[in-house]
Amino acid sequence: MRIAQIAPLFEAVPPKLYGGTERVVFSLTEALVEMGHDVTLFASGDSITSATLDAPWPRALRLDPDIRDWVATYALLIEYVRQRAGQFDVLHFHIDYWPNSVFLRQEVPFLTTLHGRLDLPEFAAVYRMFPTVPLVSISDSQRRPLPDVGWAATVYHGMPENLLTPLPVADRDYFAFLGRISPEKGIERAIQIAGRCGVKLKVAAKVDKADAEYFKHSVEPLLADANVEFIGEINDAQKPAFLSGARALLFPIDWPEPFGLVMIEAMACGCPVIAMRRGSVPEVMDDGVTGYIVDNVDEAVAACARLHEIDRARVRAQFEKRFTSRRMAADYVTLYERLMAARQPQLRAVGD
Repeated sequence: MRIAQIAPLFEAVPPKLYGGTERVVFSLTEALVEMGHDVTLFASGDSITSATLDAPWPRALRLDPDIRDWVATYALLIEYVRQRAGQFDVLHFHIDYWPNSVFLRQEVPFLTTLHGRLDLPEFAAVYRMFPTVPLVSISDSQRRPLPDVGWAATVYHGMPENLLTPLPVADRDYFAFLGRISPEKGIERAIQIAGRCGVKLKVAAKVDKADAEYFKHSVEPLLADANVEFIGEINDAQKPAFLSGARALLFPIDWPEPFGLVMIEAMACGCPVIAMRRGSVPEVMDDGVTGYIVDNVDEAVAACARLHEIDRARVRAQFEKRFTSRRMAADYVTLYERLMAARQPQLRAVGD
C-alpha cells in the first residue's frame, strides 16, 4: 500500500525532546515500513525516518528563528501534498482541520487523526462544517464534545516495543513527573502528593513560552523545596532510567486529556501510574494493574501507600499487549483498507 503520513511542522519527526504528536507519527511510520508498506512522510527537513522523507519546509518551525507567520507554512504544506496526492493509495493527516476543504475535492481517500482537545467552540464550528471527513480519535473520551462528526475509528497510540524498557534498579526513592509544565498537567498537585507522602519528586518537563509566567510565579517557588528536583526536558535515551527508578509516575491532570502518551511510556518501563480520572485515563489505565486511578489528592496519597501491590512485570506486559506501535499500525491499515474499499464504488459511479 502506498501511504502518505502528513505530520505537523512545529517539531521534527521524531521530536528531539518533547512532542507527542510527532512522536506518534514517527512510531506509526516506522511500523508501517516494517510491515512492508511504501510510506512517504511529509514533515520538516530535519526529520529522520526509514520511509521516504518529503519536506515542504527545511526545519522544525519551533527551531526556525525566521518564522513569523506559521500559517503560511501550512498553506504551503497543503498545496505541496495536493500536488503529489495521486501518487498514493491513502493520505493520513495529523494536522487537525487543515486538509478538509481541499482534500474533500480530490479522489484519493484521506483521513485525519485528531491529537488534541476538542472542547473549544471554534473547533466544533469548523469540524461540523465537514461532517463527512473521516476522523480518528485517540480515545473515546476525546469524542465527547463532538459526537456528531465523521468518526471513523478510535485508535489508541502505540510505541516501538523496545524503545523504552525496564532497567534493574536497586532503590526507588522518588516519584516521577514527566511531560510539560502547565496548570492542566497538575504539577502543583504532584508536588503536593509527593510532599504528603514524604517522597522526593523528580520533574522532567518542558516549559513552553506560553507557560513561562505560570512556571515563574506558581511553580518555581515550589521547586525550592528540598524534596523537589527539576531536571528539565529529557529525551528517549534518558527515560528508561528515569522511569524505571521511580516508585510511580504521578499524572494528576485537570483537563480532558485526549490520550496521555507519558502513561504508556511509564508502562513500557514497568513503572506504575497514579492518575486522576480525567479524559482518556480510564481507557488507557487498567486500574489496580498498571497503577491506580484516583479522584483527588487524598486518594492519590492513599494509592501511593499501595504501590507495593503492583507487579511491575505485569505493568510492562500490559504495555506489550495494548500499546505497541505494531498494534497501532495494524489498526490503521484495517481502517485504510476500509476507506479505500468505500471509495471504489464512488469512483466507478463517477466513471459511468
